[in-house]
Amino acid sequence: MTGKMKAMILAAGLGTRLQPYTNDIPKPLFCVAGRPLLDYTIQNLIRAGCEAVIINTHHLPEQIDAFVAAQNYAVPIYTCYEPEILGTGGAIKNVADFWDERPFMVVNGDVLSTIEFKTVYQFHCRHNHPATLVLYDDPEINTVSVDPNGFILDFGNPSQYSAHPAKSKLTFTGIQALNPEILDFIPSSGYSSSIDAFKKMIAEGKRLRAMISQNVFWNDIGTPARYTESAIQFAAPQAFKQAYSDYRDKPITQTKLKGDGSERHWYRLSSDHQTLIMVDHGIHTGGGMAEIDSFIFIGSHLHAAGIPVPKIYYHDRFAGLVFLQDLGNTNLQTAVVQTDHIETIISWYQQVINLLIELCMKGAKGFDLTWTYQTPRYDEQLILERECRYFVEAFLNGYLGWDVARDTYTAEFISLARKALEYATMGFMHRDMQSRNIMFKDNQFYFIDFQGGRLGPLQYDLASLLIDPYVELPHRIRSQLFTYCVKRLSSDTKLEPALFRRCFEYCCITRNLQILGAFGYLSTVMGKKYFKQHIPPAVTTLRRNLSRFGKTEFPALLSLVEKIPIGGAK
Repeated sequence: MTGKMKAMILAAGLGTRLQPYTNDIPKPLFCVAGRPLLDYTIQNLIRAGCEAVIINTHHLPEQIDAFVAAQNYAVPIYTCYEPEILGTGGAIKNVADFWDERPFMVVNGDVLSTIEFKTVYQFHCRHNHPATLVLYDDPEINTVSVDPNGFILDFGNPSQYSAHPAKSKLTFTGIQALNPEILDFIPSSGYSSSIDAFKKMIAEGKRLRAMISQNVFWNDIGTPARYTESAIQFAAPQAFKQAYSDYRDKPITQTKLKGDGSERHWYRLSSDHQTLIMVDHGIHTGGGMAEIDSFIFIGSHLHAAGIPVPKIYYHDRFAGLVFLQDLGNTNLQTAVVQTDHIETIISWYQQVINLLIELCMKGAKGFDLTWTYQTPRYDEQLILERECRYFVEAFLNGYLGWDVARDTYTAEFISLARKALEYATMGFMHRDMQSRNIMFKDNQFYFIDFQGGRLGPLQYDLASLLIDPYVELPHRIRSQLFTYCVKRLSSDTKLEPALFRRCFEYCCITRNLQILGAFGYLSTVMGKKYFKQHIPPAVTTLRRNLSRFGKTEFPALLSLVEKIPIGGAK
């Protein structure tokens, strides 16, 4: 009897360990490589010869119902709502009229595996024992005792069964083939566990077979970390296949890279001599534009426009994973630190400025404002909230410990915001154009971290590059590079150098305020203390930039900044 059978998918759990993500979506509908986990399970059952599937539901049942209704599966798929969760045993008993005299399969709805259910069912039908439980070696959660002949001894904490002559302790995968007689060991109503039924069967002399799976992938997605692990396991090979035509399913290793100010996590994936960079944005269950969406849309747009950004090969939006071209470990800051040749440094910055102009002009063509996850434009409100008041709240109050009212400098901040936009050369704006976001590989520069892009002044990105506290370019070099940019722009566009400079000088201040706000936040709230070392040069630069206007335009702000300790210390 190895042909057709029926099956049940257990999908009623609350997904407590995956909260808050499961507040919006039930765990079986979590996606891996673009497909819901439930779909993987159903398709595997259909391949195994399943002629009908029933799914028990409880948490957000309407979403599972809607998903099933929208599909066109080759076999009937039913759902059974449980007003109160019945447990794994209670769920099986609750649909007793669904079963017939044949063995059937039951699969947990929160596992992802390459184990073929057809093989499991065939294994079960070749012996005369009432149950086959698929086991897997997962040292983190191994609790099932198995004897040397492949029969299950008991379930529970491994330390409780040291007296058994067990060959090993393994993990129950939640994949099982059962004879109908198991129903006799499950209470007629109420909550019950299938594990309790198995224990009763063993106590009465029944023997339960263990099918030990090796050289396969299995994972339950019960926690965010385990879900992400599964998502990477499925998505990474797809990314390598997209990036390398000669990739042949070789083992993939991952190395975590040192992060910077971002809350995202970065990894280098390696397979033999081939490498990719993976950025983990975190699980994304909601609608609307998210950071990962902007990263994908803007990155793809810039790459198609011929701007030197890393190519995106593959992404899993739900899991928050993006796989892209590996640009090595050297950024502009590192390159500058490693050379003493000022002419080389100037040449590098000139190359970057050339690319920055291209980014501004070419990036704006065909740019869709809906790709932005923050604001579509660099506007007055953004300057006031995310730069000026951010400086007050995150740096002055949060970092220095002062008590400055949020709106103390509103009049001067409004004036600054308007003037920073007045003579703008508008185009695509990166908004974080600093040396750590400019990679250097094979004598070519590349822009990264472009997900915050929007339309805005070229002057702002130029200011970000030239007053970058990570490099601390000498003032005369900054002036020389500013002049170079003006000449380059003047050769291609109609430009009023004086007005361009005026906007640039105001953008230097708004960017400077943003930098100090960010360093204050990262140092205190995020606990990234290494950013403190860059505060002194940022404070010095802000003083110099404000001093250009004397005490007429921003007298209160200049007076405030002059009181900040030059070291930025509390």
